[in-house]
Amino acid sequence: MKKLTAIILSVCLGAAGLTGCQAGASETPAASSRAADTSRQQAEKGPKEETKSREDSAGEPDASQSGGTVIITDHAGSQVEIPREVNRVVVTDILPLPSIITVFLGSGEKIVGMAPASMSAARTGLLGELFPDILNASTDFMNGSDINMEELMKLEPDVVFYNAGSKENGEALRSAGFAAVAVSVNKWDYDSIETYDQWISLLSQIFPEKGDTAEQVSRYSQNIYEDIQNKVSGLKDEEKKDILFLFNYSDTTMVTSGKKFFGQFWCDAVGGRNVAEGVAAENSNAVINMEQVYEWNPDIIFITNFTPVQPEDLYENAVGQDDWSPVKAVQDKNVYKLPLGTYRSYTPSTDTPMTLLWMAKQVYPDLFSDVDMTQEVKDYYKELYGVDLSGEQVQRMYHPGREAAAGYKK
Repeated sequence: MKKLTAIILSVCLGAAGLTGCQAGASETPAASSRAADTSRQQAEKGPKEETKSREDSAGEPDASQSGGTVIITDHAGSQVEIPREVNRVVVTDILPLPSIITVFLGSGEKIVGMAPASMSAARTGLLGELFPDILNASTDFMNGSDINMEELMKLEPDVVFYNAGSKENGEALRSAGFAAVAVSVNKWDYDSIETYDQWISLLSQIFPEKGDTAEQVSRYSQNIYEDIQNKVSGLKDEEKKDILFLFNYSDTTMVTSGKKFFGQFWCDAVGGRNVAEGVAAENSNAVINMEQVYEWNPDIIFITNFTPVQPEDLYENAVGQDDWSPVKAVQDKNVYKLPLGTYRSYTPSTDTPMTLLWMAKQVYPDLFSDVDMTQEVKDYYKELYGVDLSGEQVQRMYHPGREAAAGYKK
């Protein structure tokens, strides 16, 4: 690649770029049955059969290419020529993707560059502990929300992932000579499970030796989702819980998830109601205030790891002048911090199926009293990724500290 003078490419790292337990040692029947179902379904399926949606979004690599390259189809529908063997990967503004690639491959060795917000999650969560080589990745090519193309060139990436919604970014990367692969955040209407499955399917084009893992991930996620639907589908309207997400919160701003962001999927998937469904703002721009919270009076509040605020801050009215004491979720101590496993779990991530199950258990504890989250998480990581987690590691996933928000800037 010819050497260029420094070019600074502005990249939006807002919400479009996000994507930015209980103890127990014995395996529960639900966990055992789910693992067996996944293995059995995989064996019965035989040769890999893509669903129509997956065919539409990510076709198989074109193996007819001569030489050392193949053609893949990214989430923007572009045909991208990449090396047949990809060894150096950079991820720009799809913040969860480095963690997904690392767990998918069983190593962070191929990740040579990622955003600072991705690195901070790796350092504060379990990713850097499980795969310490990911911590060697460079973040120098990014300064805040800017990409320094000259620094990016120094990393000599085989592939650069970028947000499919940023067409100008893709054009600039291609003009600079990079094999730029678009990854979509919202193509599947912020359905975290479908989005995660599609990301894994795209990765299996680039790393075809992991195709079986992609299929297993999809089946495991679907089994979890169906198990939850079987339990919540019979809920009457008056039994459904009202849920509020605090995506970002400080003494100067309060941002929730309206209908067009991941919070809507989580609420629908666990049989709850998103109190902010009527907020029309896109992505994480749904700014609200305490008067709206009082009007909604949610039963449950989930706080993401894109803000350092903890449940006790609401219980103790520790943020600005806001008084949370009249809110039902606060009165009932039903305010929860979302987990931090390999990444901040509000977005699609390796932990998406487990986050969904954990969330369902918090919203409807009686319906999911048989679920042992510690064992479920251990089984999931072992079955799909060959990773052995300790009980202490699982507990830390579900009790993240304030530092989990480090490096993320709204």
